[in-house]
Amino acid sequence: MEENSAGTVSSSITGSVDYLVDARWQLTSTSAGSCAHPRDLPTDASWITAQVPGTVASVLDRPDQDAVDWWFVTTASVREDTALSLTFDGIATYSTIWVDDIEIACTRSMFVPETIHFTCDGSIVDIAVRIGSMDAHLKKRRPRGRWRSSLVAQQGLRHERTTMLGRAPVYGPLHAPVGLWRPVTLRDQSRVRDVQANTSLNGNDGVMRIRAEFDTEPTSVVLRVGESTFALPVGCLLDEEVTIADVALWWPHTHGEPVLYPWSLDVDGRTLHAGRAGFRSAVLERNDASVTLKINDIRVFARGGCWVPPDPTRLWVSADRMRTELEQVRSAGLNMVRVVGTLVYEQPEFWSLCAELGIMVWQDVMFATTDPPEDPEFVGSVEQELGALTLTVGDNPALVVVSGGSETQQQATMLGVPASEQHIPLLQKTIPDLLASELPGVPYVTSSPSSVSGELHTHVGDGIAHYFGVGGYLRPLSDVRTARVRFAAECLAFAVPPERRAVEKMFGSANVAGHHPEWKAAVPRDRGSSWDFEDVRDHYVRDIFGVDPNLVRRDDAELYLDYGRAAVCEAVTRSFEHWRRHDSECGGALVLTLRDLVPGAGWGLRDSNGSPKAPWYSLARMSRPVSVFFVDDGLDGLSIELIDDTAHSVRCALRVALYGPFGPVGDMHETQVELEPHSAQSVSLDRVVGAFADINHAYRFGAQTYVAAVAELVDEHGAVVADATHLIGERPVRQNDVGLTAHAEKVGPGEWTLTVTTQWAAQYVCVDVDGLDISDSWFHLAPGASRTLTLTGDKPKPSGHVRALNSIKRAHFN
Repeated sequence: MEENSAGTVSSSITGSVDYLVDARWQLTSTSAGSCAHPRDLPTDASWITAQVPGTVASVLDRPDQDAVDWWFVTTASVREDTALSLTFDGIATYSTIWVDDIEIACTRSMFVPETIHFTCDGSIVDIAVRIGSMDAHLKKRRPRGRWRSSLVAQQGLRHERTTMLGRAPVYGPLHAPVGLWRPVTLRDQSRVRDVQANTSLNGNDGVMRIRAEFDTEPTSVVLRVGESTFALPVGCLLDEEVTIADVALWWPHTHGEPVLYPWSLDVDGRTLHAGRAGFRSAVLERNDASVTLKINDIRVFARGGCWVPPDPTRLWVSADRMRTELEQVRSAGLNMVRVVGTLVYEQPEFWSLCAELGIMVWQDVMFATTDPPEDPEFVGSVEQELGALTLTVGDNPALVVVSGGSETQQQATMLGVPASEQHIPLLQKTIPDLLASELPGVPYVTSSPSSVSGELHTHVGDGIAHYFGVGGYLRPLSDVRTARVRFAAECLAFAVPPERRAVEKMFGSANVAGHHPEWKAAVPRDRGSSWDFEDVRDHYVRDIFGVDPNLVRRDDAELYLDYGRAAVCEAVTRSFEHWRRHDSECGGALVLTLRDLVPGAGWGLRDSNGSPKAPWYSLARMSRPVSVFFVDDGLDGLSIELIDDTAHSVRCALRVALYGPFGPVGDMHETQVELEPHSAQSVSLDRVVGAFADINHAYRFGAQTYVAAVAELVDEHGAVVADATHLIGERPVRQNDVGLTAHAEKVGPGEWTLTVTTQWAAQYVCVDVDGLDISDSWFHLAPGASRTLTLTGDKPKPSGHVRALNSIKRAHFN
């Protein structure tokens, strides 16, 4: 067998058979360092079937994942005397690879693919991989960092290119990923290697740079992009630019169409690589303390959240499941996800779907809180890691920001390290220099968070912030106005309870909430702290609703969770009302996180099964491309914020109705509004009404007159384009019955409407139904108002109830 090794591989090979597609991988373990070669494995070793791609924890629940060596072996049938390429897209983490009992490669990074080229003399290929004990590696004496990470106990992890999942307690009871966590392929050697496409704009024209290496000089090379065809120079090295005239631009879905162009590279008449490319400009303007994201020269308010792997154990999901995950993000009106530096780089399907669905991606380099080493081997590994990333995303317009890591600079700042001693060459020179060459036009920030003006990296009003003033630092909801956040790459972390039915499926009942060890195991907590994020949520329950959550929990555990759900809804709504208003200084806000990693009350706005939690609906209402919502400006009354993110003008009637305790007060008020594309404006409610009426009861002249205001944008056909309900005054009193009713009606296969009405003001109306998707929940209703929702799913008929936070009695439907 002849061999040589290369570090990276492109994932867009076409028309090539994978000899490992049906391979049966076997898995066993040995004590650390006890076996140096596959032939040393004990004859009585216990083998189980492995899952590839996947991790040891995918098939085996053992607490000592990092303590032992793991062996993966398989056999493949190939054609005799064939030149082959064996590619490991990712191995976690230290590994040695044998082919036919010959040691052929070693890896030290979870994030660097490994490709081995060799010629097989026979028709059978034996493959063995030993993944060494991480604990054994961490015992080696190596230089200490300039500061200690508060995220992990094992400070030696600063030297490792691996994930913090399973090693940072804040992520809950997860196993550390060990194994062949990305696909392994065995193919005939391709004539072309390391194909990379990059796109940019030149005025109205698109520019594609295509690079590749050929094993032998081809006769012809043709690049096809959309309807354009380009004959390229022949040679063993390809590095050419082509121009596509007057391209259609890629936009985030909230602002336009995410246009993609199919492209292919044909060599000697055969298509060897193919993909889809987009053309867009992305600029992150940073002036003084401000941050503005512009796509195609248009300011874009980025809203979304921090992404977590849909399967945090296997770290790989099917393309269909990934599509479902990302379509939920898009349908909620969210337009950005952030891949956080504590986790892992995502699989190729994630990137292709984000481009297709118009979802922007903020990508962290995998650094978090530690002081990265500067030795050549470590730096070289990071450069290979970024090289692999650029092969995946070079032509992908969804990538709009790259960051040098998560809290990499903030950690040193918070520990009091002087600014003069915080210089990190990897973040401040190595990575940006490489990205400028390989991903030109993609904005880079040194870390998240990071200062723009030179203030400390902890100042939330300066540059990129992690804003937890509302949240972990227990500031009042009004703090969101005074903090002057410019761009929150993380914000609003709470221990969010799953919905009632999910809690029952996960834990049996709500009675475990707040104290049971299984419940507490999933509640995020900073390492070494005396409090957790459930304490944070309980604080806001007291502050917002004026009840003692501990006393409520003793008598009614489900009501206790409802108060917690509603408190997080209130925090999300109030924060995004300010951040998204027309004169906001904030360029974007990403919640921590979009999804839970384990069952329970985690940071996620969706639970570990992917089902929405209460504040998911609040964020979705605040993220609609065409939006209307109220903001309470105190003595200046209520303002009505109108937003049109889309590429089309909105000409509508703005209708406003005011409600007293028993129903509408006076006539409906109406005015015509016109919103230009990508614009926002604010209208004073007093101006719409035409007279001063102390609608928000700020002056308190006498008894409160109004309890709710409702605004609707209605188009020329009478359709409601957007709407909002705002409850006015002090905390609504919980009463026996607010007059809720609910009626379901079938409108098509797997689809029903659910009409909810109320006699009196209903605060945080929750639609509780099993097995069906709900278009909205956890919303307010004005006295005498109704709301029609959509239920979809594979059920004979819907069955459930509707409840409100301020009502004891529920409305059942079936």
